Amino acid sequence: MDTLTRMRAYKDVVEAEGYSAAARRIGRSKALLSKYVRELEDELSTLLINRTTRQFSLTEAGHEYYARVIEILRAVDDLQDNVRQKSGDISGRIRLSAPRTLADSMLGQSFVDFALANPDITLDINLDDRFVDLVEEGYDMAVRIADMGDSALIARRLADFSLSIYASPDLVARTGMPETPRELSGRPCLVDTNGRNRNVWSFVDAAGERYSVTVKALIEANSPEVMRRGVVAGAGFGMIPDIIAKPDVDAGRLVRVFSDEIPNQRGIFAVYPHRRYLPQRVRTFVDYLAVWMRQHMPRL
Repeated sequence: MDTLTRMRAYKDVVEAEGYSAAARRIGRSKALLSKYVRELEDELSTLLINRTTRQFSLTEAGHEYYARVIEILRAVDDLQDNVRQKSGDISGRIRLSAPRTLADSMLGQSFVDFALANPDITLDINLDDRFVDLVEEGYDMAVRIADMGDSALIARRLADFSLSIYASPDLVARTGMPETPRELSGRPCLVDTNGRNRNVWSFVDAAGERYSVTVKALIEANSPEVMRRGVVAGAGFGMIPDIIAKPDVDAGRLVRVFSDEIPNQRGIFAVYPHRRYLPQRVRTFVDYLAVWMRQHMPRL
């Protein structure tokens, strides 16, 4: 068995944090992966993984070896992609990080549509609202909701992304419409804890100056979908992504509040690690997302 195959097995086991999870992810047996890793250790005369029944951990040598394995396998994959690109053959695996906020909205459909249109490319999607380290954690790319203005990462803007404050017509009928954003501090509110400022909401005045309002959270959750459900039910005012609220606005279940006074500088970005060569399969995926979002993004 060649060393590259053993390296890939080791990489899969490390990234899945165990043999069983890696076997399920890549469709190979646990015994085979264990065999490959043991052969790699024998070849190196070094223990890479501490083997216990309750805990998975790498040795110091295992951590160092994993970092170099990532570099080597990427270089090999880049070389293969370059050759395939010239021959017109686009295939392989894309390891993608994306926020659950996106995937739980209609934009998750873009991943499914791409997979159907490109059956030779496998999407390995990890959903997490935190910002992963693309290089350290071995991702080919990430789709992020962010303000990338000050970022040093390589990024391509795919679409705009905006938030608005919403309320149910029933809540407005019961409590009245607040005349200014500052009045929200005395109203029941729902807070999405994915946001950096949580219960401190930002606004801009008529002169373009920013100011903040601290709201009291009736419900806190790290889920825009929970926020949407709570606001539709009349539990309080909530700041929700417009793409998630759009169906409820169209159906009359939600109304927007202070839509012109919220600073929206975020966007949806494709973000890449600092690599000399971007695989053609990743370029194909990013181009597809840009077109898909242009065609399907809802507009309020």
